[in-house]
Amino acid sequence: MKILLTGANGYIGMRLLPLLLDAGHKVVCVVRDAERLSVSKKIKTQIEIIEIDFLDTPDTSIIPKDIDAAYYLLHSMSSSTKNFDTKEQKVASHFNHYLSKTYCKQVIYLGGIANEETLSKHLWSRKNVESILEKGNAALTVLRAGIIVGSGSSSFEIIRDLCEKLPIMITPKWVKTKCQPIAIRNVMQYLIGVLGNENTYNDQFDIGGPDILSYKEMMLQYAKARGLTLFILTLPIMSPKLSSYWLYFITSTSYKLALNLVDSMKIEVITRDNRLQDLLSIKPISYTTAIDLAFIKIQQNQVASSWKDSLVSGRIKTNLDDYIQVPKYGCLKDRQRITLEDKELAIKNIWAIGGDRGWYYGDWLWKIRGYVDKLLGGVGLRRGRTHSDRIHTGDVLDFWRVLLANKDEPRLLLFAEMRVPGEAWLEFRIDENDVLHQTATFRPRGLLGRLYWYSMLPFHYFIFGGMIRNIARKRFTNE
Repeated sequence: MKILLTGANGYIGMRLLPLLLDAGHKVVCVVRDAERLSVSKKIKTQIEIIEIDFLDTPDTSIIPKDIDAAYYLLHSMSSSTKNFDTKEQKVASHFNHYLSKTYCKQVIYLGGIANEETLSKHLWSRKNVESILEKGNAALTVLRAGIIVGSGSSSFEIIRDLCEKLPIMITPKWVKTKCQPIAIRNVMQYLIGVLGNENTYNDQFDIGGPDILSYKEMMLQYAKARGLTLFILTLPIMSPKLSSYWLYFITSTSYKLALNLVDSMKIEVITRDNRLQDLLSIKPISYTTAIDLAFIKIQQNQVASSWKDSLVSGRIKTNLDDYIQVPKYGCLKDRQRITLEDKELAIKNIWAIGGDRGWYYGDWLWKIRGYVDKLLGGVGLRRGRTHSDRIHTGDVLDFWRVLLANKDEPRLLLFAEMRVPGEAWLEFRIDENDVLHQTATFRPRGLLGRLYWYSMLPFHYFIFGGMIRNIARKRFTNE
């Protein structure tokens, strides 16, 4: 079959793509920015990539007509706290318009469980998208899921952050809300199982795991599975804004996503039937087993995708190409260079920068800068990095975004997503004479931007100088 995969560089899409290829399907990946599709060169030779922003006026000539089925994996919850529902309605309508010119027989939509009479804005929007997609020409198969548990999922990473960092929690009453978490492996089985299955056409199915748990129980079971001591005291209040700030400062989530998540956490998300589980003969994975499976992937450095690499987790809202040309004029720069004795060591160190490895010099200063960034409403350092030794264009490295990662040149270009009065780039490049060039570029915004740069000069002198020396020479015994 020829499959149209929207949201191909998202958390679900990145995991679904190799499964579709392994099953022998031809896949057309739809993304806003082709440079951000972080897949191997081998996979890129097997797929067709199309750039579409579904908020723009549709150009139906872009999509091949011979599409057999399409996955709708688009959402806007993380990008806004006010008008994401309007955006989702527009995106779904444009998607229908695109498919109206194809031979597509089935659309598969992964939405949210919405069985309560009163719904959050997020769940109402997910249900409204269903209604819009139903008006399309193709048969619609809807899979409704709640909390998805897997390495790199937003729900899992938030629970992980809370439990690993806070042995004692004072929580709002929404932690008593019941939900039915589902393992990412089961989600993939459902998404593959309904493809081309006419018994699932024009129907909606709830999908969930075998456990119905409160958020408090999920955190306690996580702590037990990880061998952590955790005490949770619940207060009889429900303050969405206060809860959102709490999640934002403690975890790696953005404030916008935290606010939308908290708004949904007061609604129970529990399945009403298990028809699809029986139809596809899927064995549900328990919550604790899903946690164990997630950590196997983490420990083996095999996390396939992470929500934190999404553009909505930072300040870039357009294509990466808009930032990849480092400006030459009106900028302030710190230039460092060093002749390498071991080029391969330097490349290895550059490609391991950030996350647990840190920034090679003055890590405590980087941490302070991360805390300050969080207080100013920025992303801070908590996003880390998805892989310990692999970098793709579009990936996150703490409060930096990867604009270019090319080991053949070799060159790594980063753009700062921290709160600064201007725009900042950090570049590592090794020339033909084995000289490592490290350049920090800052384009200030007004007088405040220049004052910021010059106030940081004493720190830059030590940090950037120490960084390049350690990148060039430091060996790590744990490798």
